[in-house]
Amino acid sequence: MFYWLLKFIFPGPFMHLYNRPVVEGVENIPTDGPAIMAGNHLSFADWLFAPLLSPRRINYLAKAEYFNTPGVKGRLQKFFFSGTGQFPIDRSGASAAEDALNAARKLLDEGRLVGLYPEGTRSPDGRLYKGKTGMARLALETGVPVIPVAVIGTDKVSPPGPFKWRRQQVTLKFGAPLDFSRYEGMSGNRFVERAVTDEVMYELMRLTGQEYVDVYAHSLKKGVAPTDRQLEATRIPDTAAS
Repeated sequence: MFYWLLKFIFPGPFMHLYNRPVVEGVENIPTDGPAIMAGNHLSFADWLFAPLLSPRRINYLAKAEYFNTPGVKGRLQKFFFSGTGQFPIDRSGASAAEDALNAARKLLDEGRLVGLYPEGTRSPDGRLYKGKTGMARLALETGVPVIPVAVIGTDKVSPPGPFKWRRQQVTLKFGAPLDFSRYEGMSGNRFVERAVTDEVMYELMRLTGQEYVDVYAHSLKKGVAPTDRQLEATRIPDTAAS
């Protein structure tokens, strides 16, 4: 109930009026059944605009800190994230990646749309970074389609740093579903998982127009400096996993 109140009462109508979002490809979202919604990640605002413009509820995995912060603020925060369809995952332990995949599998088994960000973190500079293969592994294990979700302009609406919400138009594109059933039984093959990931990243690059950088975004945030060649985006992700 709270999810739909947010979408249709507040802040959904405000976002429609203030940011005038434009959406393309809504027909690519299946009317029922599970799918992975794989998006580029520019801003905190991404997971607000995608559900706002989707006819179906999208469930995201959120870090556990949003759900277990003590005090009144923590209780309000937990209520908000739970009510908006977020599911907590502990990202601090050695099994964090596996725990996240298990949580996503459970949601897909229930026939839901699960939103994932293959880059693993927000882009530090507006470019599209190398995707992690967990999303591909999940797609191969479950056999569900992957729908690219491209957001444009959210980094101008709510840029990194102290919270801001600016009057910037947002464009959201739901790409055609990608079917990887031809690789049934090949989950765990790192070459296949990389090829599947690259195909999804290529679609996101094509839909967003972002420059692609063949390094992981988290390496920049951790202070691991990529080479000049890497930052020149020398490799384009494959157009098809074949």
